[in-house]
Amino acid sequence: MKKWLKRIGIFLLSLIVLAALAIGGFIWYQNAQKFISVLVFSKTESFRHESIAAGKTALLKMGKEHGFTVDTTEDASVFNEQQLQKYNVVVFLNTTGDILNDAQQLEFNRFIQAGGGFVGIHAAADTEYDWPWYGELMGAYFNGHPNDPNVRDAEIERIDVNHISTSMLPDVWPRSDEWYNYRDIQPTINVLLNLDEDSYEGGTNGEKHPIAWYHDFDGGRSWYTGLGHTDETFSEELFLEHLLGGITYAAGPQTAVNFNNANVAPEENRFTKVVLEDNLHEPMELEILPNGHPIFIERIGNVKTYDPEAGETRVMQEFNVFSGLEDGLLGMAADPDMADNHWIYFYYSDPERSVQKLSRFTMAEDFSAIDMSSEKLLLEVATQREECCHSGGSIEFGPGGLLYLSTGDNTNPHQSEGYAPADEREGRSPWDAQKSAANSKDLRGKILRIKPEADGTYSIPDGNLFTDAAEGRPEIYVMGCRNPFRISVDQHTGYLYWGEVGPDARSDSSARGPRGYDEVNQAKAAGFFGWPYFVGNNYPYHKVDFATGASQGPHDPKKPMNTSPHNTGTQQLPPANPAFIWYPYADSEEFPLVGNGGRNAMAGPVFYLDDYPDNEWRYPAYYNEKLFIYDWIRGWIMAVTLDEEGNYKRMEPFLPNIKWNNPIDIVFSGKGDMYLLEYGSVWFAQNPDARLVHLAYASGNRKPVARIELDKSVGSAPLSVQFDATKSKDFDGDDLTYEWYFENNETLSSTDGTTAFTFDEPGEYQVKLIARDPGGEVSEATQKILVGNELPQISWKIQGNQTFFWEGSPFAYEVEVSDPEDGTLGNGIDPSRVVVTIDYLERGYDANEIAMGHQALMEASQFVLGKSLIAGSDCAACHQPDVKSIGPSYLQIAEKYKGQDDATPYLANKIISGGGGVWGETVMAAHPQLSNSEAQQMARYILSLSGEDLQVGGLSTKGSYAFDRHKAGQTEGRYIFTASYTDKGGKKIGPLTARDVFALRAPVVGAAEADQFNTMKFVVDPDQAQGMVDEPMTIMLGSDGNFLLFKDIDLTGITAIKTRFVRAGAYFKGGRIDFHLDSMDGPILSGFDIKTSITDMGMDEISIPIPATPGMHDLYITFSNGSGEAVTALIELQFESQLQ
Repeated sequence: MKKWLKRIGIFLLSLIVLAALAIGGFIWYQNAQKFISVLVFSKTESFRHESIAAGKTALLKMGKEHGFTVDTTEDASVFNEQQLQKYNVVVFLNTTGDILNDAQQLEFNRFIQAGGGFVGIHAAADTEYDWPWYGELMGAYFNGHPNDPNVRDAEIERIDVNHISTSMLPDVWPRSDEWYNYRDIQPTINVLLNLDEDSYEGGTNGEKHPIAWYHDFDGGRSWYTGLGHTDETFSEELFLEHLLGGITYAAGPQTAVNFNNANVAPEENRFTKVVLEDNLHEPMELEILPNGHPIFIERIGNVKTYDPEAGETRVMQEFNVFSGLEDGLLGMAADPDMADNHWIYFYYSDPERSVQKLSRFTMAEDFSAIDMSSEKLLLEVATQREECCHSGGSIEFGPGGLLYLSTGDNTNPHQSEGYAPADEREGRSPWDAQKSAANSKDLRGKILRIKPEADGTYSIPDGNLFTDAAEGRPEIYVMGCRNPFRISVDQHTGYLYWGEVGPDARSDSSARGPRGYDEVNQAKAAGFFGWPYFVGNNYPYHKVDFATGASQGPHDPKKPMNTSPHNTGTQQLPPANPAFIWYPYADSEEFPLVGNGGRNAMAGPVFYLDDYPDNEWRYPAYYNEKLFIYDWIRGWIMAVTLDEEGNYKRMEPFLPNIKWNNPIDIVFSGKGDMYLLEYGSVWFAQNPDARLVHLAYASGNRKPVARIELDKSVGSAPLSVQFDATKSKDFDGDDLTYEWYFENNETLSSTDGTTAFTFDEPGEYQVKLIARDPGGEVSEATQKILVGNELPQISWKIQGNQTFFWEGSPFAYEVEVSDPEDGTLGNGIDPSRVVVTIDYLERGYDANEIAMGHQALMEASQFVLGKSLIAGSDCAACHQPDVKSIGPSYLQIAEKYKGQDDATPYLANKIISGGGGVWGETVMAAHPQLSNSEAQQMARYILSLSGEDLQVGGLSTKGSYAFDRHKAGQTEGRYIFTASYTDKGGKKIGPLTARDVFALRAPVVGAAEADQFNTMKFVVDPDQAQGMVDEPMTIMLGSDGNFLLFKDIDLTGITAIKTRFVRAGAYFKGGRIDFHLDSMDGPILSGFDIKTSITDMGMDEISIPIPATPGMHDLYITFSNGSGEAVTALIELQFESQLQ
């Protein structure tokens, strides 16, 4: 018998759900303006508890008996404001796994902030582990339970005798249940019940083992009970009273939730990203002048300003700077009294001497110019220009008119393997950060704090790190920095924040120390922040002899010592401060929301509502006292909530659905709205997507979103096109009016929602739609129309099945091509100009993603897979097609390896494993998540840019193919068939490329891959099953009345369907499975009965023959037994063919 047919024990089968989905009707109950309305949510993405059905039944009955409404659902789409405002309590009934997407998480967050209540039952603690806010709301996470048996007797101690959910319970409550252990127990919870670990075996929490608790949280209320594993629990009178008390507590004042409450996060659609200027050249820092005009700098030396009235950007001043390495015009800050004194500060690299200068200048009375003759040099920072890197350069003012300046460690990091650069050998000072960041008498690798004086000098404020000049420079506020690239100062508390760009090591080393981390740091007072001895949460690097590579042990964060011969300051340094937030290239256990991949941490401002006058643009009170941080590479912005002492509390994504193009500075204007600079995609270059952005907020009427739909966008002249604007959206529900401009932007052509237009002459046209709401807000959308050349028509003609492939079986195909101008294949169209490829990817892939719509790109089809994979990766952070960035361009790579036979596998390995040294010292990130076939596709695309003939897999337009590129037994991969033809062009319109792409998959389809279903799926993993399964297995429950739908299944040549399922008489009643064509009530293709007995315990398979049924069909699988109970759990389908 096959390995997967081995018999499994009762533990595994206890994971199978016996209950079907129950949906209740919504009924309002209101009494004296008070009411309780409960939504019971029981979706599972992991282990499925049998008691869910009993729990829903009990809660529906409870609501009926006590006069409040209860709705039950497992449809996560109800998590939106429109639906959630019907309720004031949401119950998570034995939910498990990741059950809400990002948008649904935000809406549930807003529900709690609006005053809603949460009730968690048992496995609610086994839910949403990667959502920190939920962990706080929940109060703790599941951390295992005893097994063999998992349900056992224990005694519960009543801690709170007065709470509405425990007042009826005895002081000692003996019960039988599945007893969870917990981790990450929040200190804010109020414990109601404690589990006595002396009364049972298997507890791991000790004397303090909470099993029920409550707390007010984020504007709402949270109550949890760890009871509820068994069906019997939901019929116990004391438990039901306990649960009723929890619901009553969670309902609070028993009034409607208020989504307009100031504590509720605003809807994302209230924000609009407005691009004011693009095509900037390495923008660095931004300020808003007293006249409301944004002013910003570019590293090459330009100072630019934007005029909102004119909508124009101009160069105000050009600084003469040294812009090699990472130097240039680096920092800028407006004086706090700029409206009166017109002073502005710049930090720039002297064009001749190896120094950075901090200087003050005076602006014109109307802020239109900078008087360069007014320069007052405050400070110079000596640097070395022998080697790169790390210049820092951010300037900010804090309370009391104190100026903060960040400086980088001015150290080459590329010969330290991504660990601490502390090379103490003679002549190696540029590779030793101890000479700067850890040197108390050097201004590099620091954040300086000074008080500028009116005469152009500065004084030293109290509270800096060194009061004795013999110990260190008095300007130093923070030392031990690597590259504090963007800093911020809280204008109320004076706390300093900065993003610290960290080193590149991908893994910990026993000889060198920790892997690399980026940091967001907070300094409430002067201090040493670790570099180059510590990183992250004070993880220590080792002192290393760079001559021999020998480790001399880790540094001590309590007593760091700088014994480098390159050090000119004190050897004994202050104790090291750990980072405020830290994260590596990989996923972060401590801060999971930051994601993974390349990293470049930045610190932004802290928003204070009352710092700005009340106006329609001011950001809402929800963001009051929140710190904004961001990551240049990962392209996210986070809002960080702090507690009363300024300590980290939580973070949340800020507008996660807006795409940021490498944000590099964020400021708030005098109106309280946000402006930011985006650096763009390519390092050290001018970028089309380098932008000045206004992130506008609408507190009242929101702008509509114009949307154009059309039936065609390319064709020969005359070209008639149908246009539709009715899919445009207004978030306030207003009726929109429309304006269409077809041939130019001045002539109004139509005001209809749907209209048609004929373009008579060849050419390229830009159609514009304006959507306008009654409040005067407008939105524009544009669409390019190409007239003068018809798109070629290309298609695959397949003999045989068009959904599946079978190992070793022949596959006959033909590609047909026609073009109105060029002719047909062999009659005007040369077959050699048709590119035909068949590729295999080891994991599933959406063929539509590489089809590129109606107008495909110009590259040959055999490389479109690789280009698509690159576009979906983080490669653009370091590489561009034909421009050198921080890494070489793809064209440079292609030219370097042109003609080398092993270039494809070599580059594929580099993509997966990472590394450096070939193109300089910059280390390339590893991509272990890619399969070898994916990496080879990427490598082939890159190599194709050299122009070398790489017709890898190129085939004729007619032939036969054998499926021999996948590994035996591999079921996740896809064969991707791509054909393309580029025509000869037409009048005024260049050549157009048409492409036809489709995919074939293995004939084994997991039940969980169903396109639609009205049942539940859950995952059994080896840990849960105690080794009874070898890898995670997803199973679909099949109860009476349930169905699964698999869309677009080609049944051509299929002779039988083999079905894998669970047969277990103790858990499933058995019944019938039928396969229907095209609808639930459609013709029955085949079916079989499942008979069970109490002794059945395992997995089984049945192969059922089917009649010849050619063509594509929707395949419905239905379950029935007439009892309303579970029939079985379905694992997978295998489609069998005479070709096997």
